[in-house]
Amino acid sequence: MKFVSTRGQAPVLGFDDVVLTGLASDGGLYVPESLPTISEATFRQWQSLPYDELAIEVMWPFVEGSMPRERFESMVRDAYGSFRHSAIAPTKQLSHDTWLLELFHGPTLAFKDFALQLLGRLLDYFLAERGERGVVMGATSGDTGSAAIEGARHSEHLDVVILHPYQRVSEVQRRQMTTVLSDNVHNVALKGNFDDCQAIVKASFMDQAFVSPNRLLAVNSINLARIMAQTVYYIYSGLRLGALDREIAYSVPSANFGDVFGGYLAKQMGFPIAHFTVATNANDALVRGLRGDLSRKPLEKTLSPSMDIVVSSNFERLLFDLHGRDGLKMAQVMDSFQTGAVQLDDSVVNQAKALFSAHAVDDDQTCATISRIFEETGELIDPHTATGVDALQVTPDGMTKVVLATAHPAKFAEAVEKAGFDEVPLPSDMTDLLEREERYTVLENDLDDVQSFVRSVMG
Repeated sequence: MKFVSTRGQAPVLGFDDVVLTGLASDGGLYVPESLPTISEATFRQWQSLPYDELAIEVMWPFVEGSMPRERFESMVRDAYGSFRHSAIAPTKQLSHDTWLLELFHGPTLAFKDFALQLLGRLLDYFLAERGERGVVMGATSGDTGSAAIEGARHSEHLDVVILHPYQRVSEVQRRQMTTVLSDNVHNVALKGNFDDCQAIVKASFMDQAFVSPNRLLAVNSINLARIMAQTVYYIYSGLRLGALDREIAYSVPSANFGDVFGGYLAKQMGFPIAHFTVATNANDALVRGLRGDLSRKPLEKTLSPSMDIVVSSNFERLLFDLHGRDGLKMAQVMDSFQTGAVQLDDSVVNQAKALFSAHAVDDDQTCATISRIFEETGELIDPHTATGVDALQVTPDGMTKVVLATAHPAKFAEAVEKAGFDEVPLPSDMTDLLEREERYTVLENDLDDVQSFVRSVMG
């Protein structure tokens, strides 16, 4: 499989180069040049596979040619061997037609473990093959950072530098990052918001001379390998809930569109997903974007901080398809967006509406939903998952509905307590998290300061 940039001016790359490159040289995002079409008969053959075996089958077409299959199989089994639930991605029934897809059984209690446990291993493998060392540089609104650190903390060829917005992530989220004291792990608390962190990371990738001779590596969802890994749990859950014989819709809490795009790729490969509902908090860039309005609003701090984002990077990947995969057109759209608001053509919006609906949920409704679901089912959900449940009101009727439960409620004590519950205990292996030693550096929102810090910690 080959990969092309959404802006049409970067080199066509193979999988290993895409994983090591992250952001394309023209500022775009890499997407598959073409996808394999998987037949219904093949999906039916896969119905009985455990999660890791299904993951190997789904992802191998992306990876083939970049490493021996036996090595990839071992890597996948190892990546998912640390999950706390034997099903890896279990489903739990909420009502007669609604299910939760629990994606929080990985080592850092969030869905991003599915991609980042694998990505850390891929990066280490490809660097070792080339005799190189890399610097993972990423921005996080809460969950990506801890998952990236956990996936790369034991890597022999990687240093890890993660930027999070100072005092804008939950205490559990912060401590999951800052209590990892491995020599190759470095945390920066940036005096700004997530988009400031993301902007510094993107600017660094556009001019990587400051890390020479090392290679700068991306773990944010700009890295196509993350999207690839996230296609699997849509197919895994759908096969178990009858997607080959009935219409299934997924409600996805999202701000950066990466998780949703994983499901979209699964559909493009032939898996019959009938509809996607995108759930956001008050930072509703995706709700407006799917209606044709690409514009920025001031960021609001909410009880679902992993979605406190006002620029949805991965939305560009969908827009590339909706614009007929015209890279030059996408470059024009994104250049215009950098300087102001953009109104998408009606033809683009109508294509999006055929597959996607979207709904924004404020903090009051988030808390009300947490409380209601507990009263109805006995299940305590986190605030991000609650936005996905509430967004079901805009999902078409008559479909089996699956809500992605993206994080464990213990990660977001403030929201759970505001919903009327005591703090949720952490899993037994993390009960001492709030007492562990922390290590992080507070920096101003300044590109030069951050890059100087990165240079100072490189191994």
